[in-house]
Amino acid sequence: MWGRGSSRTLVIGTALAAFVVVCLLPPMYMLVLSVAPAAGRQSAFAALLLDTRQRELLANSALLGAGTAILATIVGVPLGLALARIPLRRKAVLRLALVAPVLLPPYVAGLAWIYLGGSRGLIAAVAGRDLLSDWTYSLPGAVIVLGLALYPLSMLATEVAMRRIDGRLEEAALLVAAPGRTLRRITLPLAAPSILAAALVVFVLAISELGVPGLLRVRVYTTEVFTAFAALYDFGRATLLALPLLLLSIAAAVVAGALGGERLLASRRGAGVPPLPFEAWRRPAGAAVSLVVAVALLIPLAVLGREALGGPSTRDVLAGSRDAIRNSLVLAATGATAITALAVWIGYARARSRPRVGRSMDVLLVVLFALPSTVVGVGLIGLWNRPGPLGAVYGTNVMILLAYLARLVPVAALALAASVRLIPASQEEAAAVSGAGWLRTMMHIVFPQIRHGLAAAWVVAFILAFGELGATILVAPAGEATLPIRIYTIIANTPSSHVAALALLQTAVILVPLAALGLTLSARENS
Repeated sequence: MWGRGSSRTLVIGTALAAFVVVCLLPPMYMLVLSVAPAAGRQSAFAALLLDTRQRELLANSALLGAGTAILATIVGVPLGLALARIPLRRKAVLRLALVAPVLLPPYVAGLAWIYLGGSRGLIAAVAGRDLLSDWTYSLPGAVIVLGLALYPLSMLATEVAMRRIDGRLEEAALLVAAPGRTLRRITLPLAAPSILAAALVVFVLAISELGVPGLLRVRVYTTEVFTAFAALYDFGRATLLALPLLLLSIAAAVVAGALGGERLLASRRGAGVPPLPFEAWRRPAGAAVSLVVAVALLIPLAVLGREALGGPSTRDVLAGSRDAIRNSLVLAATGATAITALAVWIGYARARSRPRVGRSMDVLLVVLFALPSTVVGVGLIGLWNRPGPLGAVYGTNVMILLAYLARLVPVAALALAASVRLIPASQEEAAAVSGAGWLRTMMHIVFPQIRHGLAAAWVVAFILAFGELGATILVAPAGEATLPIRIYTIIANTPSSHVAALALLQTAVILVPLAALGLTLSARENS
C-alpha cells in the first residue's frame, strides 16, 4: 500500500509537502534569517542582548509565562480531577463550558478586565482609583487574564492522564489510606508528567500572546516585535527580537512534547480496573465548577454586555463593521475547511506511523502549535513578500488563510490522529485483502468512523481562526480587516460601548458552534 505509485503514497506525500510549505517554512525562514551571517547582524544582536530594555522585556515575558502557567495549573488540575474522578451530571456539557474560555480570544477577556477595573467598574468602586491604576494595566492583571483563559489546557491534560491510571493502584491504596492521601501519593504523581507538559505549553502560549499584553500595556517580546515591524517597519530588528522568543518557545515545546509522549494521542483508559470515582467530593466539585465558569466566562460576558448597553444602538456599530464581520466569517469558514482537509491526512500519517517516528511528529506538532503568532506572521511576510509568483500572493487575503493554516494545522492534526488511532488498523488490512483500494477504504471505513472528530476539528479550527489576531494583524492586506483586527485597532479611538458590542458579537459567533457541538456530545453521552 506504500508503493511508489500507490494512492496512499501520493495523497500522504502531497499532504506532507503542503504541511512543510505552510507550517514549517515560515519559522524555519525566520530561524535561518536570524542566525545567518550578515553585515552588522551579529553586533546588532549582541547590542540587543546588552540593552537594559531588552533585559526588562525578557524578565517580563518570563514572569508572564511562569505566572500564567502556575495559575492555570492551580485552577486546571482540580477541575481535571473532578471531570476524571467525580460523577458529575451532564459532564459533557460541563466540560465544554469549562473549555470555552480557551476558545475565546484572550483579548476579549482582556477588554472585560479593563472595563471591570474602569472608572465605573467594580474594582474602582470597591477600592478606588489607586488599585485601579496598580492592577488594571499591570503584569499581574495580564497573568490573571491569561491564566483564566488557558487553564482548560491543564484541565484536559489532567483529565486524560487520570483516566489512563490503572484503578487497581488506587483501589489498593484506599484499603489503607484516605482518599486525599491516595490522591497525593498515587494519583497525582502518576499524572505529573502530563500536568508538567501542559504547564510548559501554557507557558509558551502566554509568552507568545500579543493581544492581552498590548491591551494592558505590559511590555513583552511579542509587543516589541509587533511594534518593530508594524509601527517602525524595521524587519531586521523584528527578526532579531523574535529570535530569543522563538528559541525559548521551541525549547519549552520540545520538552512538553517529550513529556507528553503517547499521552498526546491517548484518550482511552489504561488497562486494568477503571479508576474509582470519589463520590464524597461531588458537592464541592460542583461548586468549584460553577465558580470557575462564572469567573472565567459569565462575569466577563456580563461586563461586556453592561458596557455595550451603556452606549447607543448597536445597529450602527455593526453596520460600520459589516465588511470586517463578513471577511472574518468567510475567511474563518474557508480556513477551517482547508485546515481540516490537510490535517486529516497528517493526522492519519501520525496515527499509522511507527512509534519512534510518531513521537517525533508529536514533538514537531506541539512545537509548531506553540510558536508565537507574531513570529509566524513575520516569517510569512519574509517568505512571501518578494518579486515573482510569491509576490502575487502577498497583499491578498490568501496570506490570512496561510496564517490560519500555519497556526492551526498542527493542533487539528493531533486531534484527528487521536480519532484515527481509535480505529484498528486491521480493518484497513481486511479491506485491502478483499480488494478495496486505499482511497475507497478511507471513504467507506475510516472517515465514517471519525466523522465526529472531523466535525469537532472543523468547529475548533473555525473558532480559533475567527479569533486569530497575532499573525493576521501582520499579514492582512492594506484596507482589509478581520473582526479581531478591527476590534484591536479601534480600541484607543472608539467609545468603549462600540468595542464591547463588537467583542460580544465575536463571542456569540464563537459560542454558537461550540454550543451545537456540546448538544451533539451530550446526546451521544445520553444515548
